[in-house]
Amino acid sequence: MGRTAGRSPHDTRRALLDAAADAVRVRGIHASLDEIARFAGVSKGGLIYHFASKDELILELARDQLAAFQASVDAALDPSDTAPGRLTRAYVRAALAPDGDEAAARESLALITQLMTLPAVAELARADAERLEAALAADGLPADVLALVVAAVDGMSTAPLWGASTRTSANRRLAQRLLHLTRHPHLWETLTPEA
Repeated sequence: MGRTAGRSPHDTRRALLDAAADAVRVRGIHASLDEIARFAGVSKGGLIYHFASKDELILELARDQLAAFQASVDAALDPSDTAPGRLTRAYVRAALAPDGDEAAARESLALITQLMTLPAVAELARADAERLEAALAADGLPADVLALVVAAVDGMSTAPLWGASTRTSANRRLAQRLLHLTRHPHLWETLTPEA
């Protein structure tokens, strides 16, 4: 069974990536190709038709997860915002989406954590992080302001891994303050003690 009747090759690849994500969440990084194929509703041969090996499938799953986050950042870009810090504000909005599904965020973080145990995925993620860091560094904010905002966002966005909610009023206020700081980076100078 190369593909399920009625599914396009693209739809089958998407189903395989989704199934691989589900299998890794349930069975861990050592989920077998047979298990992934069952999750997708295809034969192992059908899976291998689209992905020649488990390594290829896992790398494509990691690429897919990284691309999904980049797409959320791109979607959060405000077309009317042309001021320095525009990309950083999109990063804040994407990473701290107030209406985001916390269970989905927790599952996504857990999946990435599992995938990162593989050296090839860790290298892929490192290269993607360097790309994002370079883009944020070129966004026009002072380095200290950028470092503070990114560190706060990264910390806040991992809260679901620990069972904490990101939908608290304190987190919403902090997100708004971070966005405000990206629009008024000179405020950082008033917060920084003189040496």
